[in-house]
Amino acid sequence: MSGLGQKRKMSFRKVTIIILVLAIVLFLLVLHRNFLGLSSLLRNEASDAGIWGLQPIDFAPRAPQSEEIAVVIAASEDRLGGAIAAINSIQHNTRSDVIFYIVTLNDTADHLRSWLNSGSLKNIRYKIVDFDTKLLEGKVKQDPVQGDSVKPLIFARFYLPVLVPSVRKAIYVDDDVIVQGDVLALYNTPLKPGHAAAFSEDCDSASTKVVVRGAGNQYNYIGYLDYKKERIRKLSMKASTCSFNPGVFVANLTEWRRQNITNQLEKWMKLNVEEGLYSRTLAGSVTTPPLLIVFYQQHSTLDPMWNVRHLGSSAGKRYSPQFVKAAKLLHWNGHFKPWGRSASYADVWERWYIPDPTGKFSLVRRHMQVN
Repeated sequence: MSGLGQKRKMSFRKVTIIILVLAIVLFLLVLHRNFLGLSSLLRNEASDAGIWGLQPIDFAPRAPQSEEIAVVIAASEDRLGGAIAAINSIQHNTRSDVIFYIVTLNDTADHLRSWLNSGSLKNIRYKIVDFDTKLLEGKVKQDPVQGDSVKPLIFARFYLPVLVPSVRKAIYVDDDVIVQGDVLALYNTPLKPGHAAAFSEDCDSASTKVVVRGAGNQYNYIGYLDYKKERIRKLSMKASTCSFNPGVFVANLTEWRRQNITNQLEKWMKLNVEEGLYSRTLAGSVTTPPLLIVFYQQHSTLDPMWNVRHLGSSAGKRYSPQFVKAAKLLHWNGHFKPWGRSASYADVWERWYIPDPTGKFSLVRRHMQVN
């Protein structure tokens, strides 16, 4: 019996060893397979980040984000190339999930759509939003200085909750900008409690204290509002208060709706039609004065590098190449647009311009001028 028991023990040990060896072999096979899968994944990522790949921000990984970034931009027919260049620059300098809300008029929508569906813009996410000009009835008047009617789309920024009703937070940009940074950083600009928007102030950067011909210093409230008018004086707003630029801003639309900002802006638009409340030497945008009133001491501020402006205030160059390169956002506010003959830094803007496939929009350049 003892000999038989010993044989059973030895047999049991052999079976145990065999099972153990098989388990180890199986474990090594699984480990090897996982290693091969990881190697393949790394090779694919290395290939995607290769020299031939278009990389928006120096091979940086996609930033973790729980919501899409809404960017609102107005696109008028005569400036459509500007909107296209701005959209292209934003799209290719971020890995965030961006959706563009492009506000335009009915007669421009088809032209815009054909441009967006060609070339490198095919993969962008966008919605074309029709602007109802009836919203402006009784609220704007012809500018006798400019001698032409006010362009309706410049007021699109006043109606963000109407134009993008499902959006809680948005970036608004003019069509004469180029974005060189990741808009996620702009989107994440902190807004103080109770503030519906963040603007770039005119006293906080290298863009400040620009002398506009015929208008004096266009960087404080007195440059935009007529302080001789009793209604303006009753607001008790200091005339020396630093103004802000509304061509780029981040809006908390939940707060905007709560405070009825649009209704407040419309109130001051109507009062200006009736009483002429804007400065007579106003050289800036006619959309600025009502915003200055409504957001007086009630707005947050943007990083100055997110609105480096006045590139269009003169035909000459005002910034160094190094500063222009470092800017997160370049803004050609002023008369000299980057698609025009006398534009400054036109080469920077043209890097992002995509030619119009329909041929309706074309750049005006100095060398094209007939002698």
